[in-house]
Amino acid sequence: MTGDETGLAGLLYEFGLLKRYKRTGWLVAGVRDPESVAEHSFRAAIIAAALAKLEGGDPERAAFMALFHDTQETRITDIPYIGKRYLKAAPNEEVTADQVRDVTAPVADMVRDAVAEYEDRSSVEAVCARDADKLECLIQAVEYREQGHQNVQGWIDSSLAALTTPSGKRLAEEALRTGTLEWVTRVLNGD
Repeated sequence: MTGDETGLAGLLYEFGLLKRYKRTGWLVAGVRDPESVAEHSFRAAIIAAALAKLEGGDPERAAFMALFHDTQETRITDIPYIGKRYLKAAPNEEVTADQVRDVTAPVADMVRDAVAEYEDRSSVEAVCARDADKLECLIQAVEYREQGHQNVQGWIDSSLAALTTPSGKRLAEEALRTGTLEWVTRVLNGD
């Protein structure tokens, strides 16, 4: 195996940690077994694709950026907002550069470029991916609230306030208006 393959295999194992790392803000809210970073990124990617399509962008590119938007948390963890008041993490682009240092150049460039575009908000797709991150948090908060967690309103409010795309704002309002299982009722009723 070449050094490039070794580096890529290591990166795949490293990114696999995101399946085990929990989103720590939910722990602060009292959620005992919160979603993982990977679970968050999965739904954020789906939301990013939908928002990009609605906003006239490339859904695949937006989804791609959303998949990589939190990969740095393998090294810096998911620092809750209260922790960010006291801790200064390295910029995500710097963490990503370290993560892909031993990875073959075409793959390393692909990951670095996606993270840089996301962080710079330099395209409609990046803006949609960032909105998707916030919208996914809002939807997760609504789900946790319906499960009986009472301390999630701050996440709903801050996520709603951070949305910038018209489609993201409309979708958030609809998510707040409907229950998390209304779709099941519609399916069972043949609607």
